[in-house]
Amino acid sequence: MKVTAEKNEKVANMVFASVYPLYWNRLEKHGRTKEEFHQVIEWLTGFDEDKLQTLITEKATFRTFFEKAKIHPNTHMIKGVVCGYRIEEIEDEFEVYKQCRRMEKLIDELAKGRKMEKILRKEKK
Repeated sequence: MKVTAEKNEKVANMVFASVYPLYWNRLEKHGRTKEEFHQVIEWLTGFDEDKLQTLITEKATFRTFFEKAKIHPNTHMIKGVVCGYRIEEIEDEFEVYKQCRRMEKLIDELAKGRKMEKILRKEKK
């Protein structure tokens, strides 16, 4: 599927705090811990628990969330399909949408029981 400017804007304007509990409920149902959840978010964005809580309290949009993030240099290694969109084929002009899908992919992997070492991608030496 192709991402459109409208789709990108819709996601960019969503409030992260409204989606966060949905992510957490899914992970909790699958026996994952909040520490693991936050570890994945911190790996992707650089946000520690305090900064994450601040963004939730401020009701930051996904646009603001990802603008403030220090995106991990290995995010290019996150590949696959999420909600019908192949992450690596999402055009760079739709950066917010791409980052959201990357985060969802990491959360999917965590929910499915993938080992943390695999989720937090490292370059092979």
